[in-house]
Amino acid sequence: MKIEQLIGNETLLELEKTAFLCSRSIPASVVLKCYDWAIEQREAGNCIISGFHSQLEKDVFHYLLKGKQPIIIALARGLKAKIEPELIEPVEEGRILIISPFDKTVKRVTEQTAEIRNKMMIELADIITVGYASEGGNLETLLKTTKKELIRLV
Repeated sequence: MKIEQLIGNETLLELEKTAFLCSRSIPASVVLKCYDWAIEQREAGNCIISGFHSQLEKDVFHYLLKGKQPIIIALARGLKAKIEPELIEPVEEGRILIISPFDKTVKRVTEQTAEIRNKMMIELADIITVGYASEGGNLETLLKTTKKELIRLV
């Protein structure tokens, strides 16, 4: 799968990467496990790739951003004209890469664009960490198609 657009340090793609994926609805018991995992990854300096789209993924990103490790943000839409203010400094420091498999005409995230983004992340990642996958959901179905190492936090 081709990366259509990117902003940031392209060399992060050469690092060993762990994809973080999580269903939108999760049991409350999973939340702290995901936060603890994010802090471990930050302290270990591991490169994480995720969409950081769901609320939990945004929270994980918040924990990761406090560190100095590399982060790859995979969008399920095209790039915006301007990046978010909190990302400017980390992008300039070379620790963040924002990628998208879509051109700038794709402005909205849909179930279909999220699936394409998730497939791209799985393809790029060396290891896949799953915070939670709803039984029978789109993420669970997608994960059945990979032969890569899967780590489930639950």
